[in-house]
Amino acid sequence: MMDALTDMRKDYQLQTLSEKTVSDSPFLQFNTWLTDALEAHIEEPNAMTLATASSDGLPSARIVLLKGFDENGFIFFSNYDSYKGQQLLENPRACLVFFWKEIQRQVRITGIVSKTSEKESDDYFNSRPEGSRIGAWASPQSHVIASRDWLDENERKIREKFTKEKISRPPNWGGYRVMPVTIEFWQGRTNRLHDRVQYTLQDNGKWIMERLAP
Repeated sequence: MMDALTDMRKDYQLQTLSEKTVSDSPFLQFNTWLTDALEAHIEEPNAMTLATASSDGLPSARIVLLKGFDENGFIFFSNYDSYKGQQLLENPRACLVFFWKEIQRQVRITGIVSKTSEKESDDYFNSRPEGSRIGAWASPQSHVIASRDWLDENERKIREKFTKEKISRPPNWGGYRVMPVTIEFWQGRTNRLHDRVQYTLQDNGKWIMERLAP
């Protein structure tokens, strides 16, 4: 197995990335690349790794889905009582990573995290399929449970409860916004000499762009 892993190679030759041709705005550049990912028919191009850390520095990472972005940040939704929610409460900083292997690109976003407004959370929750709204109530995310049967029974009870009333958003469920301080765009190149362009937010609110060594 070790030999198989060490012998794995892929040479990246599809495209190049130059600081001379990218947008002055990292948000516009991200929009361009996300559009490219959509046009390439990548499955779930909004899937991203979310890395968080507790107050003592213990890291954790998982895949979540991007549900919106603008110049105020990148938005995802979750259970506030989950493990990620606990870490973000202790340490409101995070890193997001998108990897679109079909077009040999990666985007890394590091920033400060805050909760979205109640209205933003309500609006998105109400747009979800009924089963997902029921599931948000039924699952005590990240907590130890007795069995799958317990979860299924809890879902049944919640579903029965909401047959007579609107499925409201749970108070412990809602959105997070990651406001970036750095955004890096990575384009795979041959011989591991990849292109890396990083935007860094300055104290005056402007972004500077720099090339990083691969």
